Amino acid sequence: MSRLRNLSVLLVASIVLGVAFNLFLIPNEVLTGGVTGLAMVFGILTPINSGIWLVLLNAPIFIIGWMKLGKEFIGNSVFSVVITSITMQYLPVTQVTEDALLACVFGGAIAGGAIGLIIRFYGSGGGADIIGLLLTLKRDIPLGVLIFAINSVVVFISGFIFSWELALYTMISIYITGIVIDRVHTRHVKLSLMVVSNRGEEVKTELLDNLIRGITVMHGQGGYSNTERKVLYTVITRYELALVKSLITSIDPKAFVSVSETVEVVGNFRR
Repeated sequence: MSRLRNLSVLLVASIVLGVAFNLFLIPNEVLTGGVTGLAMVFGILTPINSGIWLVLLNAPIFIIGWMKLGKEFIGNSVFSVVITSITMQYLPVTQVTEDALLACVFGGAIAGGAIGLIIRFYGSGGGADIIGLLLTLKRDIPLGVLIFAINSVVVFISGFIFSWELALYTMISIYITGIVIDRVHTRHVKLSLMVVSNRGEEVKTELLDNLIRGITVMHGQGGYSNTERKVLYTVITRYELALVKSLITSIDPKAFVSVSETVEVVGNFRR
């Protein structure tokens, strides 16, 4: 049921993302950033729909991401991109407003909310999101800064191809999208996770099989029941939380799980 819920959220958010593109951004030639923005540029310049370009440009990025970020994340990302592509393919491009500034504000806000939900449920919109995550594995640079830098490249491309006025509108859209994403899903947050379970060994095995995190196992005793239980402790990223909760629930729905925000992590922590 948890997996079905996650896929349902990804499905709805991906459709909403396609709606933001076809009703607000594309009709006013206000682009978005990164690979999606390039797909929109190619869609405007060629007879091939932007949705098809979105899949073609994301394909090599997904292959690299599969090897570095794991099959669960990439599987959700592929699902999201395909749904967005289908939505853009079959939803008519309709100009809701002729005011480019309104299109930037509402298109950027809707796209940001949709992308934020997709990331929150362990997926991505492909392109810049995955590239940014891959770069953070090498350098401890805020993901938001990386994504904004990657997306800004499209601004300059759109400026040369169309006009610098549209490029500035694009920058507004990218900025608003980034703000909304931060409101929906906080980037670069490290979380301390403690799990108390009667099935601690099974939970530990499941987490080790699906995460790249180490786990400290402690032996605990219930203060009231005096029952012996395994206590698992680890530190994860915010991006992994949805997956971790799903894995724990699938093994022990009655497990006690405590999640708290961690200010700083020093030592051997894989980004």
